[in-house]
Amino acid sequence: MKKVERPKKPLIFYYMVVLLVMILLNTLLFPRLMRQEITQVDYGTFLTMLDGKKVAVVEVEQDVIYFTDTSEDQDVYATVPFNDPDLVDRLWESGCKFDQVMPREMNPFLSFLLTFILPIVVFVAIGELMSRAMMKRMGGGPMGSAMQFGKSSAKVYIASETGMKFTDVAGEDEAKENLMEVVDFLHNPQKYQEIGAKMPKGVLLVGPPGTGKTLLAKAVAGEANVPFFSISGSDFVEMFVGVGASRVRDLFKEASKMAPCIIFIDEIDTIGKSRDNRMGGNDEREQTLNQLLAELDGFDPGKGVIVLGATNRPEVLDKALLRPGRFDRRITIDRPNLAGRLATLQVHTRKIKLAEDVDLNKIALATAGCVGADLANLVNEAALRAVRKGRRLVTQEDLLASFEFVIAGSEKKNSVLTEFERKLVAYHEVGHAMVAYKQKNAEPVQKITIVPHTEGSLGYTLLMPEEDKTNLRTREELMAKITVSMGGRAAEEVVMNTMTNGASQDIQEATSIARNMVAMYGMSEEFGMMALGSVRNQYLDGGYGLDCAQDTAAIMDKAVKAVLDVCYADAVEVIRANREDMDKVVAYLLEKETITGGEMVAILEGRDPALVEGAYTSTRAKPQLVGDIEPPARHVHIVDEPIPMPSHEEEPDQEESSGPADSGDGENPEPPGDSEE
Repeated sequence: MKKVERPKKPLIFYYMVVLLVMILLNTLLFPRLMRQEITQVDYGTFLTMLDGKKVAVVEVEQDVIYFTDTSEDQDVYATVPFNDPDLVDRLWESGCKFDQVMPREMNPFLSFLLTFILPIVVFVAIGELMSRAMMKRMGGGPMGSAMQFGKSSAKVYIASETGMKFTDVAGEDEAKENLMEVVDFLHNPQKYQEIGAKMPKGVLLVGPPGTGKTLLAKAVAGEANVPFFSISGSDFVEMFVGVGASRVRDLFKEASKMAPCIIFIDEIDTIGKSRDNRMGGNDEREQTLNQLLAELDGFDPGKGVIVLGATNRPEVLDKALLRPGRFDRRITIDRPNLAGRLATLQVHTRKIKLAEDVDLNKIALATAGCVGADLANLVNEAALRAVRKGRRLVTQEDLLASFEFVIAGSEKKNSVLTEFERKLVAYHEVGHAMVAYKQKNAEPVQKITIVPHTEGSLGYTLLMPEEDKTNLRTREELMAKITVSMGGRAAEEVVMNTMTNGASQDIQEATSIARNMVAMYGMSEEFGMMALGSVRNQYLDGGYGLDCAQDTAAIMDKAVKAVLDVCYADAVEVIRANREDMDKVVAYLLEKETITGGEMVAILEGRDPALVEGAYTSTRAKPQLVGDIEPPARHVHIVDEPIPMPSHEEEPDQEESSGPADSGDGENPEPPGDSEE
């Protein structure tokens, strides 16, 4: 940030210089420029021009005669008068006009105002406007003056102006229960004062971006029906030292006048970062933080002023800010679970016209890990897609297609792949799908496509969970996820005998999971329960830093590679064991370009994939016959002849004659080729 230096001389010096210049110009230059040029002639020349009717206007004074000629420019002449009794008759006969030739002098006082004072006033006004414009650009407040630097720029919403209620925020029931106590205190403070209880001075809202921290703060103000001061942490920080502290004082001063009220500071980590003794610290930010700490200690919570702060980096906040007595309560607003996502979708689809086939439960299942902002964007994209398709209702296909649009982008309609590239991409994607289908702990396959998309992928395999799960994952599930990621590269090597850069994202994802298993989860034989890293940004990228020596990190890399090698070997084994089935699925995928998991299962089971209904049918969906008739149980044969019961004496003989394929009473032996997978 460039430092603004003060002027070397006071501003009044420059005003005095300008004033002196203006006086000199008005005294010496301007009068000469404004004075009209006059030509001196003798009286005889005047009479000659008068007789020749070349005089247009005449002005006779006591000691001088002014006249103009008849030319277009009307030059001005002057001559000395003589005692000529016939002058008036000559003027009349020449046809000239008797009028004023030289302008009369203005009133001296008015002339002084117009020539001296008015230019100075105009110049000073222009200077002030330019100065205020510069101050406004430097953050001097709405008035653009240095006197406004210390004023708070918080947006004030009067009661019920936020338009938000708790019913408009879904998926965070635990957070709303905690904040309801704040609302109740603002409504009935005497109920808490009678028992001696004090409301927390500050409530810190912590969670990933997009979970609804700002919406919850506005909902608290809307429910409590009190004024709401909203300001961002970056609004306190300026290039001038002391401005942030002054704005903090002004904010709390204005809030105390409108108590009870709520002060909401978004991104409070901007001014609340931990102070340290490192060189190059930000003095302005630290002074602002010190003033905020003093204000939190100074005001009385009984007045009804409650501070709400929001951040997604609580680990960088100063310990003094988080201690009891300042931000007493910390509310975590995490990613919603299945019920929360369903409730959030219901809130965002209130004003959306939905078709009868819309199943929000399936959308909530598919959007595991999404926050409220993601779901709002998904619903809006679905509505936009329905309009593009010329429909008046949003269908289930629109919602699922918008989900794919968010994760993969739109289709590249003009992208052209060669036959070899299409075949390579098809085997890559079917490799993912086949490994996922054969893995016990993998998620079911919903869709396979080889259509290029704008997010950089030439195709993708969509996996969706069929039940809500927490973040708890077993070692087998993590290993299965790595194996599925390796399925594409395994198919490239086994089938096409080559490797491409299309597996780069799969390799990164697999390596990240394997590294977490070794460093964070204690799932390696080399290190066991030893933690080699710690989380740095829990609510942002989820990254961690290593807390071990370089030699240990090198050994950890070997352990990570061992996990990846095991999973890759499993993926190669699955691809080789199901090569013929893969060829069938790839042939159908090359024809259709996009297939569902249900169609893939139909091909593997020898059924017609065209009879599979539904745009997003998973590999675990139960097959349905045409007409929604439930298919009969497999390997059950109905007979209409009575079967005699065997006697006890014949039982040993029957046991000797029974083959290994004998299935018991009422069933015939299965043919060798009709075994169930």
